[in-house]
This record gives sequence, structure tokens and C-alpha cells, in this order.
Amino acid sequence: MPISNAELHLMLYPWLAVGHINPFVQLARKLAALPGIRITFLSTSGNVPHITELLSDFPTVSILSLQLPHVPGLPPGIENTADATPSMTELLKLAVDLTKPDVATLLTRHRPHAIVYEFAHPWMPSIARPIGVKALFFSLFSSVSTAYLTVPSRRSCSGEMSKPPPGFPAASSISSVPNYQANDFAYMFKSFNGMPCVYDRVVSCMEASDAIIMKSCMEMEAPYINYVESEFKKPVLLAGPVVPDPAIGKLEKHWDEWLQRFEAGSVVYCALGSEAILSDDSIKELLLGLEMVGSPFIAVINLQKCDTTGLSPEQVLKKKMPERLEERVRGRGIVHTGLVQQQDILQHKSVGCFVCHCGRNSLMEGMVTECGLVMLPQFGDQFLNAALLAGDLGVGVEVERDGEVGSFTREGVRDAVKKVMGDEKVKEKQRKWREFLVDEELQGMFMVKFVEKLKDMVNSNNNN
Repeated sequence: MPISNAELHLMLYPWLAVGHINPFVQLARKLAALPGIRITFLSTSGNVPHITELLSDFPTVSILSLQLPHVPGLPPGIENTADATPSMTELLKLAVDLTKPDVATLLTRHRPHAIVYEFAHPWMPSIARPIGVKALFFSLFSSVSTAYLTVPSRRSCSGEMSKPPPGFPAASSISSVPNYQANDFAYMFKSFNGMPCVYDRVVSCMEASDAIIMKSCMEMEAPYINYVESEFKKPVLLAGPVVPDPAIGKLEKHWDEWLQRFEAGSVVYCALGSEAILSDDSIKELLLGLEMVGSPFIAVINLQKCDTTGLSPEQVLKKKMPERLEERVRGRGIVHTGLVQQQDILQHKSVGCFVCHCGRNSLMEGMVTECGLVMLPQFGDQFLNAALLAGDLGVGVEVERDGEVGSFTREGVRDAVKKVMGDEKVKEKQRKWREFLVDEELQGMFMVKFVEKLKDMVNSNNNN
């Protein structure tokens, strides 16, 4: 019996990291805004309050709590990578594997039409498919990243990460990557304590799935989407770019008052994400480069999670700043550590440039504003996101780097910012893609078509 509009039920289970939970929440919000869709969101008890807060205004979304099983060496209460060291993160993967029996019970009890999962759950299809539940792998990364790093053809050339895998789209602007990026990509094939490497986890999940969901669209990444579909020989369902919802609330008064002092589009905002930790030399080059631009700026610097010196984060930051910088930029430059209202700042009329690390969420937040993009990617898929935007789409400018070690100079930062703020061709490309992304009717159609394909899959399952 084909499902009706009132009966599509999806279960979502993201990996235990803020950068993974939030895109699942975004997807849940987009789906729940459509009629006739019910969502059940799974996570461990420590993450449920955060998820509940973000989804509280959607009555068709239920949130179920899982108890994270104990794993020797993983301290109690560690349920998110934000609180974990790299070694703890590997143990967290083991703990998530141990949730398999509880997830199987919930699937049997709730019988959703499909469960949406990711790399941390390679066992999901084995418990979903026997009871008629579709297993849909949700790729949180750009299609270009998937195409370059995690397709079956990459197995044959895992030792040559500087080159694309066989069959990679010839139309791509990426014919090779610098050595510092290739060395970073090699992490995909490292095994920790005999556990499967990231590549094996991701590819096995995708190969076992019934379909692959991507946060993309043909307008932006057609060659890479087609390549991924041909590599895995299964449907790729496109959820669209999944543009973030507008910021809720108002920008804090002290930030708003400071920004109001400057002309429209004159302020440079720089933030390189919550995961990347810059070296002391890189912090100095970045800040000196921003100073050299001559424009007002806000620089948000992420510091190590744990400091054993007894100093406050602000005191640590002052020690890392270039000598007398604070005096020289007083009144026109702010160097900050800690959380800020990034979306609100980017949407402020005074801000005209965003120096970013090219994480997917930050890129989307930047592209829907009037800000020009300066790209300073730090690791992993960020390098390929930057190549896609600066190369294929012509949006923004990458900071020039040393090809062997990836270092950059103050002059490189200055030149990239000045080009983005002054080059009319770059600005026109930015305007074009902004108009595309803020077109609510068009973006809504991506989700409508996505749901139609989901229903077709479920109905084909019922008819078999």
C-alpha cells in the first residue's frame, strides 16, 4: 500500500559531534516544515538538551534518548567530540557501535519508513533492511569532497592523495592538490588501535546504504554528484544546499554599537571555526595581515581547550598577539576568543568581508550575506570546499599558501582581503550565488523534490 502524505516517518541518528548534530537538526527543521512528515531524532542523553532546544518549535519531531554504553578508557559524561581528546574520540566510536542493540529495538518498535545515518554507524543497514526500513546515508560534506576522498576508486590510489581518483570529473578545476593538503588527506587511511580507518567506515556505510543523501544541488556540483552516483551505483538524493535558518534574536549591544561606527561593507570579520588551532606564528601572520588591510576588523581566535598555565583565555590570547598590535589597532580592530553570534555579525550592514575556514556551515552562512569570502581552509574537506568555490564557482579568494607546509604570510592575507573587497568580478559572482541561495521558493523546491524521491523509494519498497 503506497504511503500517503500523512504517513512519511523518518528516523535520524547523527554522529556525536556538534558539527554533525547541527546539520541533522537543519535537515529535520526543513523536513518538519513540510506537511505530512514525522521525524524521530536519536541521540545520547548528554546531547538531547541541545537538540531539544533547537527543535522545540516543531511538534512533529520526537527526540529519543540513548544511553551511551561504557567503554574502558572513556570517562563518564564524554558524549560529544567537543569534550573529547583525539584518543577519546576513537573510543567514542566504539561506544556508538555498542548502541546497535538499542537502535535495533527502537527501529522495530517505531518502524520508520527510513533511518538517516552516517559514518559512525556502518552496521545500520544490517539492522534496518531485514525489517523493511530504508537505510539512507547522509553525507555532511560537499559532493566535491566525497568525489575526491571517499569513492571506491580511491582505494587503488590511496598513496597518491595529491591526485584525484580515476574517473574524477575532467571539468573540475582540481587537477591536483598541494602536498600539505595531500598529507592531511592521508589521515583518511590511518587506523587507530586496529579499528577501521575513516575511509573504510565511510565507504562501507555508503556501499551498504539504500541511497546517499547529499547537501547539494546540480546547479553547484553537478559533475561531482554524477561521479559519486556512478561510483556507488545507487541513487543520490539531493536535499539542496540546506541554507541555515536566519539568526534568531538580536546581536549583543556591545557588538552592534561597535559595528555601527563604521561604513556599510567596510568591516572584515575573521573566524576559522571551533576545531582549528592555529600555531603562534600563524596567529601573528593572520593578525598582522588584517592590520595591513587598513580596514576595521574583528578576529576570533580559537585557543586550546585546556590551558595548564592558570591564565584566562584572554590573557593567553594577549601573549600570542603581535607586539603592540592592540595599541596600533585600538578603535578599529578587535581580537576576541570565545563564542560570538557569527550569523548576526555577518548579517550586519557594516561587515563586508568574511575570512573563513571553509567549513560547510560557515560557508553557507557567509554566502547568504553581502560579505565577500576570503578562504583560509585548515584541514580535510575544507581544502576542497575552498577549491570548489574559488575555482569552479568563482566565489571568493583563497589566501596564498606554501605548497609544502601550508604556511601563509601577512602579505597573503592582506592581498586576498583587498582583492575580495575590490574586485568587481568576484563581487558579481558572489551576488549571483547569494541570489540563488536566498531564493526561498527555489530552496523550498529542493526539499519538496527530495521528499518526493524519498516517498518513491519507500513506495518501491512496499511494492516489492
